[in-house]
Amino acid sequence: MTSKTDVTSETVETDAGPARITWHPAKNARLVLAVSHGAGGGIEARDLRALAAELPGHGVTVALVEQPWRVAGKKLAPAPKTLDVGWRGIWPALAGAGLPVISGGRSAGARVACRTATELGAHAVLALSFPLHPPGKPEKSRAGELLGAGVPTLVVQGGNDPFGKPEEFPGGTYELIEVPYGDHGFAVPKRADIGQDRALEIITAGVAGWASSLA
Repeated sequence: MTSKTDVTSETVETDAGPARITWHPAKNARLVLAVSHGAGGGIEARDLRALAAELPGHGVTVALVEQPWRVAGKKLAPAPKTLDVGWRGIWPALAGAGLPVISGGRSAGARVACRTATELGAHAVLALSFPLHPPGKPEKSRAGELLGAGVPTLVVQGGNDPFGKPEEFPGGTYELIEVPYGDHGFAVPKRADIGQDRALEIITAGVAGWASSLA
C-alpha cells in the first residue's frame, strides 16, 4: 500500500489542454498501471481508489490520470477523438520511467485505452466497466474497440452493468473477471451475497494476479 506522503501529482500539457497524473509509486516497480476515469466522474471512483491503494504493494506503480476536461472543471466529456488526443499527450510522461505501461481506464476511459493501445505501444489494457453498448441499446455494440486492442486485455465487469453484462460480451482472446451484482460503478446492493469491500477485493486481487502474469 502506498503511503500518502509518497503520492505526487503532475500537470502534463496535451493538445487537448492540461491533464493531471497522480502517482501512487511502488518500490522496485516492474510495471506502471495508468488508469483514467469515465465520462461522468473522476479518479475518486471506488475501483480506481482501490487499485491505487493495493497495486503498489504488488510492484505496480499506479498513475491516476485526469483528462483535460476534468482538470478544466467541465462536467461533460468531449468527443471520443478529443479523449484520445488527451491520452496520447500524457503517454510520454507515463512511459518516462522506462517501465512497461498497462493502459487502462473505466467506462469511456476503457474505450480510449483500447483504441490507442497498439499505436502507443501499451504493454496491455485494463478495461474497467467497459461500456459494451448504451443502456438498453445492445444493437449499438462497441465490441470492435475491445476486440481491436491488439494487446493482452483484461475486462473487469459488474454482473449487473446496464452498459453490458458479462454474458453479453463476445468471444475473444481477452480475459474477463465478473464482479457479482456490481453495477457500472461496481456498487453492490445491500441484499447481495457479497459486501462492497468484497467486491473491491475481487477487482484488486484479479487485477494484481493478471498483472503478475504479464511477461
